[in-house]
Amino acid sequence: MPQPHTPRSDGRGRELENSERLRGLLTRLNAAGPDAWRTDPDAAELMRHAADKYAALARKHGLDPWEAATAAFEAMRTPSVRRADDPWAVITRAVQITCIAENRANGLLCSVHQARRPRYSSFHDAERFSERENPLTDYHPAFRADPFPHDDEDDDSGDEMEVPRSTGVESAVEDTIALLCWNRWEPVVARAAVECICARLAESVSRTGAYESLRRDRHARALLDLPAPSWYRLLRIILGAPDLHLAGTNAGRGVLLRLLIGESLAHLMDDTDLAAAIKVAAPGVMRGRP
Repeated sequence: MPQPHTPRSDGRGRELENSERLRGLLTRLNAAGPDAWRTDPDAAELMRHAADKYAALARKHGLDPWEAATAAFEAMRTPSVRRADDPWAVITRAVQITCIAENRANGLLCSVHQARRPRYSSFHDAERFSERENPLTDYHPAFRADPFPHDDEDDDSGDEMEVPRSTGVESAVEDTIALLCWNRWEPVVARAAVECICARLAESVSRTGAYESLRRDRHARALLDLPAPSWYRLLRIILGAPDLHLAGTNAGRGVLLRLLIGESLAHLMDDTDLAAAIKVAAPGVMRGRP
């Protein structure tokens, strides 16, 4: 597609601004068939004018002027524009909505189609788990635990307590990613999956709520390009199994909580049952149902 250029200084742009002239041109292009948009010089002139007209609107939403022109092109081919009292008004509104949706889609890391829906556009832009100014423990109860329980009566030797390596949320996240990579997960896939799970956990009231939300979220799984069995297994590994009879066990706690309450990465690497579960869940290995 041609690159944006400076606005035209001749009178052709003013002619195209006339609603009736625009209506006539769109009607002629529609009657001539789809090839007319590629071969008709007036169509090319119209699209250059649209790029100039909506350049400021596109820049306002962080887009290229020709992205706005593309939105205008999609609107121009609809019968509603040709029948409208003011075709340019309808086109402008369509371009504005598309620019807003494109901007939201870039921030939410989703499709433009989903960004148009209030159920998705109401969320804040995606952010990396490590970019939060305050630790997740400040406002999420699922991660609040005392990693250093001790009894003053047993502390007679005067020796300092050895501090586990994974004492913070960020360390727990990085150790979780390292544990997956140690057990046959691709580093890029492991990081994306863990950060996706942690982001959802930050928005949920509990680990169980985050687990159920992610288990039903086909869109998140599709973005990560993970097969369903791998995704379900991974959720149980990281967040813990939601089964009541497993509450209080390592399987019920999950890797993240185990790291936060003081277990070291080395200790988890020595857990043969956990290692086997992670290897089975790795994409390309898991074939059955969860």
